[in-house]
Amino acid sequence: MYYIGIDLGGTNIAAGVVGEDHGIIKKMSVPTGASRPADEITADIAKLCRDVASEAGVSMDDVAYIGIATPGSANCETGKILYANNLPFQNYNMAEKLSSMLGEKKRVYIENDANAAAKAEAVAGAAKGSKYSVMITLGTGVGGGIILDNKVYTGFNFAGAELGHIVIEKGGRQCSCGRRGCWETYSSATGLVRTTREKIEECRRTGRRTVMESMIGGDLSRVSARTAFNAEKKGDEAAAEVVGEYIDYLVCGLVNIINIFQPNVLSIGGGISGEGDNLLSRLPEKVFAETYSRGDTPQCELKIAELGNDAGIIGAASLGI
Repeated sequence: MYYIGIDLGGTNIAAGVVGEDHGIIKKMSVPTGASRPADEITADIAKLCRDVASEAGVSMDDVAYIGIATPGSANCETGKILYANNLPFQNYNMAEKLSSMLGEKKRVYIENDANAAAKAEAVAGAAKGSKYSVMITLGTGVGGGIILDNKVYTGFNFAGAELGHIVIEKGGRQCSCGRRGCWETYSSATGLVRTTREKIEECRRTGRRTVMESMIGGDLSRVSARTAFNAEKKGDEAAAEVVGEYIDYLVCGLVNIINIFQPNVLSIGGGISGEGDNLLSRLPEKVFAETYSRGDTPQCELKIAELGNDAGIIGAASLGI
């Protein structure tokens, strides 16, 4: 039996034929063309399903169902995309439309993309074999997905697991959600860039030397989420302070999540997770010094997510399992 997973993004739509072992047999992508009407984008998804199946040498008759990982809010019970930022989907019944366009009455499952990625890590990645797991992504924002008893947790209104919007600094940085001090504003790549820029500006005011200045050629617009980590590796003290502050804020959020959910595994994905062990090795001592479960109580395992850009496809393809 085969499954097709669709990772619907604002720039590209990726599709993959996935086998029963959760491995991707063939994948393809096309531009989203996000400014077009919803039905046109759905028609492209239908064509992409047929094309990727053909390229994989798989008959559509042998495809059990199609799963779609979408940005925004999705009602997994009705198959509707309730809202997707930067995409023309508003209370749009994607499952019904796509099934009709395929003309084969295929079952179609819909889920938020972060939730789908968490499901992927639970069935085929860092949390494989765990009944309870959480995945966070450290990218432009801080995304999250929660798996409870092998099922995606969405809340009654399908808007749950917005983990980046727990407040860790009351009255802190302004967040795009309207609150202040959200975890996202400190632990996302965007937050790390801001902290790095602030440190460089402080060094300029005080006359303190920092390798970060030469790394960006004096241009603050060139600061990235890797700037402080790379400069720290060169022995730069100011950069080490940035990384230390970043780790402290990251730990604060991780402890909150672990104390609430006590997952078997908490996996970390997104761009900053590319630091690998350089990031991961700093976390356990700080995290488990603060978690509520101590002594002989089994502890959550912290891991780097394993599936990268394939998580959306694999997670979408596992939604009916």
